Amino acid sequence: MHIMRSFSTLIPLYGTLKSYKTENLKGDLSAGLTVGVMLIPQGMAYAMIAGLPPIYGLYASTLPLLIYALLGSSRHLAVGPVAMVSLLTASGIGALAEGGTETYIALAIALAFFVGLIQFLLGLFRMGFLVNFLSHPVISGFTSAAALIIGISQLKHLLGFEIPRTHYVHESLIYAIRHIGETDILTLAIGLGGVAMIMGLKRWKKSLPGALIAVVIGILLVSGFDLDQNGVQIVGSVPEGLPSVIIPHINLGTATQLMPIALAIALVSFMESIAVAKAVQAKHKNYEVDANQELIALGAANIGGSFAQSYPVTGGFSRTAVNDQAGANTSIASIVSALLIVLTLLFFTPLFYNLPNAILASVIMVAVFGLIDYKETIHLWHSDRSDFWMLIITFLGTLTLGIELGIGLGVILSLVLLIYRTTRPHMAVLGKVPGTHFYRNKERFSDVECRDDMLIVRFDAELYYANVNFFRETLERLEQEKENTLRAVIVNAESINNMDSTAIRMLNELIDDHQSRGITLYFTGVIGPVRDALEKGDIMDKLGEPGLFMSVEEAVNAFDNPSAKKRHSEKFKEYTTQSNA
Repeated sequence: MHIMRSFSTLIPLYGTLKSYKTENLKGDLSAGLTVGVMLIPQGMAYAMIAGLPPIYGLYASTLPLLIYALLGSSRHLAVGPVAMVSLLTASGIGALAEGGTETYIALAIALAFFVGLIQFLLGLFRMGFLVNFLSHPVISGFTSAAALIIGISQLKHLLGFEIPRTHYVHESLIYAIRHIGETDILTLAIGLGGVAMIMGLKRWKKSLPGALIAVVIGILLVSGFDLDQNGVQIVGSVPEGLPSVIIPHINLGTATQLMPIALAIALVSFMESIAVAKAVQAKHKNYEVDANQELIALGAANIGGSFAQSYPVTGGFSRTAVNDQAGANTSIASIVSALLIVLTLLFFTPLFYNLPNAILASVIMVAVFGLIDYKETIHLWHSDRSDFWMLIITFLGTLTLGIELGIGLGVILSLVLLIYRTTRPHMAVLGKVPGTHFYRNKERFSDVECRDDMLIVRFDAELYYANVNFFRETLERLEQEKENTLRAVIVNAESINNMDSTAIRMLNELIDDHQSRGITLYFTGVIGPVRDALEKGDIMDKLGEPGLFMSVEEAVNAFDNPSAKKRHSEKFKEYTTQSNA
């Protein structure tokens, strides 16, 4: 039984099939077909963002989906090409080769392998926590900027004239404005019509595959009126048949070139995937999403996909939402979607010959402009200015410096803010709430009683090498405000969850300093791990009897009534002895 449970954990699809109920099949078939239909135009459009021929979007929608369905812990996540990863792929490889060339395609496939390898190893060594260094404001700022970059990159297909490839969005905009007179009106009308149709159908009835309907109408218009003869650019020949199995072009030089962008894609795509997987899982309590298993599944999907000519994939927001709304119950829905793409590759690719590029551009624009999160910006302006500025700096940095530098800037900002907050944590001066034994922050409660001869503080963080100076300097400043009236300092340590050797050394010096000035120093609410650190650092002996108390009230009473010290000391020792037993 234990072996079976372990196998179900390793291969979640096994557990799904073992307990599969026939009543789930209808929902899985419906959702699988709906997402598959949606994936055909999206996959082709996103491949264009990545600088690849449209067929590679369909290649990326076959084997990776099947592998994820086998290994993924989410029953609803729809894996495949997504706009963000496509843009990162184009940004990373665009500097190494010309888009659409054999070298470019080989690098994109190799990139999928390296992204998968990084994700698989992170999952294997249970290092999913690393994505926590990408804070939500950074991701929001980066995503919004990337959405603008993606949208503007499609202007050439919407306007009907070439815009030179560049990493900087303002250069593309300036070029488009200067050459606006070259716009092909027919192409623009088709593109804007596609945008209006997709958005209108989405508002009218979300279950309708708006993108596919726009694709079908676009093909019919070109075929019926020979619009390709009047300047409308079309997809042209789309290779028929399944992708051939290849070995990705991997060597030391390729690895060195691709590893930085592979690392960025591995982390960003996992963030996108795990966020949507957990959001959907919250509505379904019959399974759990395991972050490390998700890394393994996405890693295996990208590695396996690279042998079937796939570029990097991940879980997508829009398709996952549709998958859930269309009635998906298990990962069988993803298998159905993949099989539909296989049928399309085998029999239906010639139908896409007359598909206008402007329609694919409209599919992309509708998808990515929904990623611009202006509501989060407004919310942060009112709730957290430091996070607001981090979002804005990441957004502007991505727009002006490019994709890789933009996300690098965001990660650095996240780490700097993390370090700043841990080195300068919250420290409150406490006063007694009248008529009670409670002590609260005097900055928040105006009626609390603060004594001139006593300073009571609460330090709300781990006490370690990075913040010991802040602790000591803040304490000294607060003591100086008492001038010559101070007789006792009480440190409420309930929020201190750890102390390192540097903190212990500082406390030794602090105790010596206070004893030399005749000031009593007490600690209250000290938790077990911190008591252990104090014992090992000989702090307990130096504090004297008693130096630790259960509560601030007891410490105050002991200071006011020395005869009560012994009683409080015995009570504290009895309690801590029981807790250590």
